Amino acid sequence: MNILLVGSGGREHALAWKIAASPSVRRLVAAPGNPGMAAQCELRNVAATDVPGLLALAKEVAADLVVIGPESAVAAGLADALEAEGVRCFGPTAGAGQLESSKAFTKAFCDRHGLPTSAYAVCDSAEAARAALDGFRPPYVIKADGLAAGKGVVIAQARAEAEAAIDDAFGGRFGAAGARVVLEEFLEGEIGSLFALCDGRDSMIFGWAQDHKRAFDGEQGPNTGGMGTYSPAPVFTPELVEQVRTRLVEPAFAGIAADGFPYRGVLFVELMATKDGPKLVEFNVRFGDPECQVLMLRLESDIVPYLLACAEGRLAETPPPAWRDDSAVCVVMAADGYPEAPKSGGEIRGADADFGPLTSVFHAGTKKGDDGVLRAAGGRVLNVCARGPTLQAARDVAYAAVDAIDFPDGFCRRDIGWRALGPR
Repeated sequence: MNILLVGSGGREHALAWKIAASPSVRRLVAAPGNPGMAAQCELRNVAATDVPGLLALAKEVAADLVVIGPESAVAAGLADALEAEGVRCFGPTAGAGQLESSKAFTKAFCDRHGLPTSAYAVCDSAEAARAALDGFRPPYVIKADGLAAGKGVVIAQARAEAEAAIDDAFGGRFGAAGARVVLEEFLEGEIGSLFALCDGRDSMIFGWAQDHKRAFDGEQGPNTGGMGTYSPAPVFTPELVEQVRTRLVEPAFAGIAADGFPYRGVLFVELMATKDGPKLVEFNVRFGDPECQVLMLRLESDIVPYLLACAEGRLAETPPPAWRDDSAVCVVMAADGYPEAPKSGGEIRGADADFGPLTSVFHAGTKKGDDGVLRAAGGRVLNVCARGPTLQAARDVAYAAVDAIDFPDGFCRRDIGWRALGPR
């Protein structure tokens, strides 16, 4: 079959790597893709939000399935346009995508359908948000309502810091995404990321991982889109997985269908395991980044039947996925200055080396010039991933590859997996 994969980041590179390994795939095209993905698929320079261009490309390559990677393509209505033209698609409609594209929508959705989450306030002005802080205790959680590439969240320890974050959001720091702000109760517990597939009716749990959001070791520095992840994570006991399934996953899919937007694709449930059980932190309407990378390394099954089953409404006929017993680790190599002002253009050498069968280097924000030199072209630049029989072994292999890559203008955290292994 022919597959069109939409997106250009580390998540999409990992998906391309896994999809290309499927014996059912005859042709894989990525739009716009990145330099690393050229080893797995054809690249076409069509932006992930160019809905007419992607629709035309899907028809040109006779795509049997379109796989949507980034949330921006969901919000742009790509799935809606493909459905209208009869093209099969893995990815939710823009209506269902409101679970990520608007945090205010999601909070109201949780109220409407009885999903456990934090107390909150939705504010349409800086003045209202500063006044609403009176109803919360520090640390204060301030979120831009719209899509902000994983960087629209500030956890402020002091009132003055919270007010500054509010002023920044309404002052244009996140563009239109910050035109409304959601204040949230700070949840105590351990964070985790769980994934579930849905075909519009039936659903299936599809793995879990634990991310590291802060920029620097020891959970210091600003929030980012994710500096690394590992799977499996000890926080996900069988009891917790079952609670997440019954309290968050199934009610979410039933609720969004009742609201008129049957969900087809993958739902990323970011949760806090609290003393009162799991509570929703936020939904994402796509595979996580960098969580997808470790899931693809651990997934033993062919991924394509699951993508196709979601698009065709056949998930109930599809057996649960098989997972390797190995652990997997992803270390993000980011450009200096990330997330505030990442340095662009830094030269990278050694990323294409053969690090052995247990290691994969996925490109997240790279470009190649006419000189053929690989350079940084984003905040998160490379995802260095490795498998191993234990988490410690996987982490050691991943950091050995990190240390072999020459990226003078980059940095990474050295403590990925610390909740399970302790500080490095």
